[in-house]
Amino acid sequence: MNKLYSALFSTCILVLSFSAYGQGSDVPVKTIPSLDVPRYLGTWYEIAKYPNWFQKKCVSNTKAVYSARTDGTLKVLNSCKTAGGETSEAEGTARQIGAKDSPKLEVRFAPAWLSFIPLVWGDYWVIDLDPQYQVAVVSDPSREYLWILSRTPQLDKKVYEDVLQRIQNQLFDIRKLELTTQAPAK
Repeated sequence: MNKLYSALFSTCILVLSFSAYGQGSDVPVKTIPSLDVPRYLGTWYEIAKYPNWFQKKCVSNTKAVYSARTDGTLKVLNSCKTAGGETSEAEGTARQIGAKDSPKLEVRFAPAWLSFIPLVWGDYWVIDLDPQYQVAVVSDPSREYLWILSRTPQLDKKVYEDVLQRIQNQLFDIRKLELTTQAPAK
């Protein structure tokens, strides 16, 4: 009987090892097929994110406002509330990579005079977006960053769970997500 359990245990470990191997970072992140940038413009509230160093001071009410610039780029205005109750803002620039309906963008918050340096641009890939442009998920090709965004400060629980399922299917670790607090305005 012990040999049978040992054989079953070894088989399970082997199967799990191959499953984990097949779900590694070798599987590319899949973006949405196309992005209608004019529909994407406007305000997006952060619902959840992977924690990151550049948002450490943000404790609540994180949002981004996207608007078109005359040169074809986008103005990105990120804001949040800090622990001291102040509003922190960062203005950046986004540009599409590839075709005019490409869901792959790059964003920079460094000064314009540094824009020629590739390292100041970060990947901003739209990987999930509902047909009404009300809920979006943004990441990068390495799965290091992840944001769930909504046109409203709160997201319906069922909608959120459906988003989690889709991003989990893209091999994102949803356990790493940190919910964003939406404190009432004073």
